[in-house]
Amino acid sequence: MDSLNELRDRIARLADGTQGPLSVEGMTVLSADRPALELGTVIEPLFALVAQGTKRSVLGDRVFDYGAGQYLVVTVDLPLVSQITQASPDEPLLALGLPLKPQTIAELLLEAGPLPKQSEAGVAIATSDADSDLLDAAVRLFRLQEKPDDFRVLAPAVVREIHWRLLTGPQGALVRRIGLADSRLTPVSRAVRWLQTHYDQAIRIDDLAGHVGLSVPSLNRHFRAVTALSPLQYQKQIRLQKARLHLMTAPHDVAAAGYAVGYDSPSQFSREYRRMFGAPPSHDAEHLQTTATIKAFEKNSLNSPVHSLAT
Repeated sequence: MDSLNELRDRIARLADGTQGPLSVEGMTVLSADRPALELGTVIEPLFALVAQGTKRSVLGDRVFDYGAGQYLVVTVDLPLVSQITQASPDEPLLALGLPLKPQTIAELLLEAGPLPKQSEAGVAIATSDADSDLLDAAVRLFRLQEKPDDFRVLAPAVVREIHWRLLTGPQGALVRRIGLADSRLTPVSRAVRWLQTHYDQAIRIDDLAGHVGLSVPSLNRHFRAVTALSPLQYQKQIRLQKARLHLMTAPHDVAAAGYAVGYDSPSQFSREYRRMFGAPPSHDAEHLQTTATIKAFEKNSLNSPVHSLAT
């Protein structure tokens, strides 16, 4: 069995509970037997590998599609809208996610010394084909799940190897930026954390720039280079994603959802919500509720094989 086929089999067994729970901290597996609605959330630095099916992640006006044998890397917290675009009962989506650790990357950079020069890293998200070394490391990590004694000793080294394969792979320039304390990612990360905490408040770019120790022009330039968004656009994406989560639980309370995330004008909230999600808040909320009800019915009544350990 080649690495990709074995990876499919092992993810499927973990997702349906056959092989027991995951042991790697922060690691997730995902199985889904049909395409899914677009859902938005802030994704922390992550390595996501698809073994079967296809996923899509959208950042602003940039679209990233990745399928079997391909991976996505995210190197700073980003407000992504993600969607399962190809999955079926016969060939469900099967994928894994593993957090990227700045400390591990920094240690590897120190130990390795100068690495071959790569092109300048751009926006903090990219997709690539997984080579045989990376797939093999992922498979070995799953194999260790079956041997607890070996897992405790060997799994940290395999997780470290995955980081190394990413550092020396086609997106190495992007990944290594996580471990460089003096990179432009550092002030952008501070700005991102501040915006996540204050997403429901009016912000002044002067204040944000002072908080992270940059001039306003430098903040805008670095922030857009890393996230493909301006700080205000980033805040808007988070607001609308939070509002959508609110509407999933309270679909008839559109005005309250807007106010809760910082909108003073219901019309502005509705206009910007429609622009991002393709439907007014009330209509989108009804659709989300209907879809959730159907999925719950299918899972309970038809014993659907879909089992997700990741959003």
